[in-house]
Amino acid sequence: MDKIIRWGIIGCGSVTERKSGPAYYKTDGFALQAVMRRDAEKAADYAKRHNVPSFYTDAEALINDPAVDAVYIATPPDTHKYYALMVAKAGKPCCIEKPMAPRYKDCVTICNAFQDKGLPLFVAYYRRSLPRFAKIAEWINTGAVGEVRHISWLLTRTPSAVDVSGQYNWRTDSNIATAGYFDDLASHGLDLFIHLLGDVTDAKGIATNQQGLYTAKDAITASWMHQSGATGSASFNFGSHSRRDEAEIIGSKGTIRFSVFNEVPLILENESGVTEVFIENPENIQLYHVRNIKEHLLGNAMHPSTGVTAAHTAWVMDKILGVL
Repeated sequence: MDKIIRWGIIGCGSVTERKSGPAYYKTDGFALQAVMRRDAEKAADYAKRHNVPSFYTDAEALINDPAVDAVYIATPPDTHKYYALMVAKAGKPCCIEKPMAPRYKDCVTICNAFQDKGLPLFVAYYRRSLPRFAKIAEWINTGAVGEVRHISWLLTRTPSAVDVSGQYNWRTDSNIATAGYFDDLASHGLDLFIHLLGDVTDAKGIATNQQGLYTAKDAITASWMHQSGATGSASFNFGSHSRRDEAEIIGSKGTIRFSVFNEVPLILENESGVTEVFIENPENIQLYHVRNIKEHLLGNAMHPSTGVTAAHTAWVMDKILGVL
């Protein structure tokens, strides 16, 4: 591990422009060596703007490039398993965008492929690595709210112009994402709650399509239980009149209020009063996640978001949707 680890990205779309791509070349000891996109002109443009030495239109060519040491898969989730198995076969570490795969059973297949080869596998649930959520973990672990009894989350948004127009969007195609924006957005929060409060032992839910704008579900309610005995509940509606993102942890001695997506203050209320803390996210929001990949590869620390943890999140989501 005394050399630069050279990464290749499969699928250099919008998520890689600012959120993730730059984090790989801004992390000491990492370099972004190659990118792949089916559109050669767009792949070349991305490579030029980000000073990436190589670009491809074929994923297998990037994966098997001897100059690429590790691969980040940033394509829509229905292709994650296909590319991940290819990376495992090539014997290279991998990071996969979230959700890891559309279904839990596919996540298990991916995990097994990397475990059989003894290869590191990470999933881009980057909130596990963000300092603002580390502060919430600190409050919980130091007993600032006593024993956690319950966590709740309300996530609503208005239908987008694309939703209303009927224009194709893979995020609301039930063949790719059964529950649409739930798969794309709710996975972030549910994974974070598991990180903060421990694994889930059971989960249930109701999912329906209220608007009829697309084939995926657009309204989901969920309830679950953590190993600690803490309960959880959430309501997701993607056809509401307003955008709301409100999470609350209720403890025996206090509460913590926060937002999963919005960059707003964290609020702790207990017998000592009300404490507000604002912690800004980095410009490239996956920066700490990528830095933690480096520490894991160096053997300095376990990464908080692995294939195993992401597969558990997928299990919880499938339980909520009634797939399992």
